[in-house]
Amino acid sequence: MRGLGTFVNVAAVLAGTGIGLVVGGRLAERVRTTVLDGIGLLTICVGVAGFLETRNAVFVVFALVIGTLVGEGIDVEGRLDGLGERLRRRAAREGDDRFVLGFVTASLTFCVGALTIVGSLRDGISGDAQLLIVKSALDGVVAVVYAAAFGWGVAFSALTILVVQGGFTLLGVFAGDAFLTTRMVAELEATGGVLIAGIGLRLLDLRPVRVASMLPALVVAPVLVAIFAR
Repeated sequence: MRGLGTFVNVAAVLAGTGIGLVVGGRLAERVRTTVLDGIGLLTICVGVAGFLETRNAVFVVFALVIGTLVGEGIDVEGRLDGLGERLRRRAAREGDDRFVLGFVTASLTFCVGALTIVGSLRDGISGDAQLLIVKSALDGVVAVVYAAAFGWGVAFSALTILVVQGGFTLLGVFAGDAFLTTRMVAELEATGGVLIAGIGLRLLDLRPVRVASMLPALVVAPVLVAIFAR
């Protein structure tokens, strides 16, 4: 069922917020850290599985090189980080409202990232919600922590998830049906798998991979297949 991943994600954030409001402050730091480490390991495994969808890794290699050059050229990572920081500062300035700050912080955390885009597109294109379900587990844990700190505002970030991820899922539905062949989808998902593995490395604090600046590779991969695949 296409779109399932977004609804699971919304439910996970709402559940995490509820838990955070009740018991979030009582969870030991080591418990939260260990759970996040487990999700990081799982994310890497999912990324590797996605990469194995490729029929020719050369397409993935060139897509990543070209896409990263484009992404770093326009500094996608820096622009997204800057946007998030400006929104957080604005929310904090407006009376330091915990509700607003919780909503903005949670919305940015849950919706600005490669996993959101790759997972939603995959869900829309092929109906595979696996990535978004992994993301849901991660977001649910983070929601517990955020709700303990910021309160009910975190719950309303579920609306942002519904709009943003739902939008990318719909884009995947229409793009997949209208423009993408099976081979294009395979190489796009393989390229996305590499990005997902990079997110796993970040979650484990092994290396701060600038995954957002690699996002243009998701466009480059199917274009290369359209030009060169026979």
